[in-house]
Amino acid sequence: MERRISIGSADPVDFYGINNTKLVALKEFFPKLKITARGDEIIAQGEEKELELLHAKIDALLEHYNKYNMLTVANLKRIVLEDEAVEDPEDPASVILFGNGGKVIRARAPHQRALAEAVRSNDLLFATGPAGSGKTYTAIALAARALQNKEVKRIILSRPAVEAGENLGFLPGDMKEKVDPYLQPLYDALADMIPPRKLAAHLENNVIQIAPLAFMRGRTLDDAFVILDEAQNATRGQLKMFLTRMGSSAKFVITGDMTQVDLPRPADSGLAHAATILRDIDGIAFIEFDTGDIVRHRLVTEIVNAYERES
Repeated sequence: MERRISIGSADPVDFYGINNTKLVALKEFFPKLKITARGDEIIAQGEEKELELLHAKIDALLEHYNKYNMLTVANLKRIVLEDEAVEDPEDPASVILFGNGGKVIRARAPHQRALAEAVRSNDLLFATGPAGSGKTYTAIALAARALQNKEVKRIILSRPAVEAGENLGFLPGDMKEKVDPYLQPLYDALADMIPPRKLAAHLENNVIQIAPLAFMRGRTLDDAFVILDEAQNATRGQLKMFLTRMGSSAKFVITGDMTQVDLPRPADSGLAHAATILRDIDGIAFIEFDTGDIVRHRLVTEIVNAYERES
């Protein structure tokens, strides 16, 4: 008998291993079967009982791969023998997802955990606080998890391109080349969370979209996890425009730091204004990060505190 087993969206090169090293390791456990791979399918021939067992083991391997974004030969051998995945021993409740190469992405500080909890019951969240406190990184991790779990169909990340001027017309290159330097922190966070091939495919197919705030005008953003970063640099009008893009089945997270307003007139910032007029609306959560959440170099906390004392 013959059975064709799909590996779904897993990257064949990654799942089978370079020079099929993982596939070869799998074959060793099933000497009675003839096993080959063709693209995203594993083709096996042999007795029905052996084929059933192989299929079950491949499903377990795929579950591990999709959860941890990795599969090593050691993992493969243990899963085939025991059918158990490695669980993270350190505070598993804090784990948001397993990122690129199995990197554990967790809510490491109190307000990071508060944001991860609040996103379950609120569709619009504001996360404000100092640099380095993990606002954006945590929000992007939550978005990547929602996409992985098929809770949303796409991720949309945006920032005001204040440093370049929102028209960006005087910068050299095409539009992507103009705006990418201002959006690079968002790419960096995604690269931690999604394997390179999958991330490239998501960007190419617009499953993940990264664009300046000015490009949001006129759109309806539904079935999406949407993040506006550096929102302190959005004017009142821009922030109102962005918030009213919210479509059905969408999650919006707005992040910002009111101590780093780059607008010509800081009083024009829409972030503080929104926090004042929207705070009592049911379904909107406000998470205020502080220096206790800073997870960068220890000196960052000291630097932020020094500037706060000066202001």
